[in-house]
Amino acid sequence: MLVQIVLFDGFDLLDALAPYEVFCAAEMYSGGAIRVELVTAEGARSVSSGLNGLQITASGGIDLERAGIILVPGASGEVSGDGPNSVPAILSRASETKLTPLMGEALGKPELTVATVCGGSLLLAMGGLLDGRHAVTNHLGMDVLGATGAIPVRARVVDDGNLVTGGGVTSGLDVALYLVERELGPRIASEVEKLFEYERGGTVWQQRGMIPIIEKSSSGSAEETLLQVRPDELAEARATDIVFEGAWHVVITTPIGKQHVALNISSENGHVRGIAVQGDEVVEFVDPVIQNNRLIWSQRVTKPMRLNLKFEVTVHGNEMTGIAKAGMLPASKLIGERVANQA
Repeated sequence: MLVQIVLFDGFDLLDALAPYEVFCAAEMYSGGAIRVELVTAEGARSVSSGLNGLQITASGGIDLERAGIILVPGASGEVSGDGPNSVPAILSRASETKLTPLMGEALGKPELTVATVCGGSLLLAMGGLLDGRHAVTNHLGMDVLGATGAIPVRARVVDDGNLVTGGGVTSGLDVALYLVERELGPRIASEVEKLFEYERGGTVWQQRGMIPIIEKSSSGSAEETLLQVRPDELAEARATDIVFEGAWHVVITTPIGKQHVALNISSENGHVRGIAVQGDEVVEFVDPVIQNNRLIWSQRVTKPMRLNLKFEVTVHGNEMTGIAKAGMLPASKLIGERVANQA
């Protein structure tokens, strides 16, 4: 069995090298039943890790024809701000490479298991590969993960069949040890644990067994409450207000740069309709309503990453201001101007 650990520019060293050592030890104890290689989407090359840019050499490219495990680490960079060295920016750049289609193909092959550590699951989610899949990532990115369409699970390791994901940085040890046990058995995994003087932590989450009874909190932030529309408000919220109609050019300031979007808002039979255009992507507004002089709608976007967003805007004259929000993430500021009135 072959384990391929994928490197990309800005990858986190511990995410990649902790599992590498676990699999190397498993290779030793199993007499070569498992092997591990460092690879990239582009082929053999030297790869710069995040932060201090330590160079690690990958021996080849991702090979989808060899059965086994492909492990994707997260990124290492600035955890705040929206600069080019921030973790979201590094993950976004990696998701725009050949890595995303290769991992999409890997997830469709029954002989392959895709594993991730920390932000590696976010990297795949940005490419739309985890829609409807149970997964975990670093606690700082759980809300983003949910906004991409994945089903976030708060566990150290999540086993969703051919997708195994780990939480924070050190969970790479737990992911690798769990995969060693799953593929080679508990005896090999136990010997590796003893060698490293490390015991795997937590229970691996799987979608089986009894469903626990959990009381869900109804409390939420003021901003989150502001974006929610109660069913009994939908009828009155459908009222049309001409102030929003027209063609708009808007700019959304996100953690990984400014996004320029064209909006076309109209009304038909007393209902608001809207279309957002960004490049070659055209997306209709979902459930647009006007409530207390605010236009609110939902929208699934793919740029700068795949997210389910809620928008809330107000208009004063020919100027639009508002927010775009994904889950419990901080809202992104939206500003715009009307470039044409509705014909």
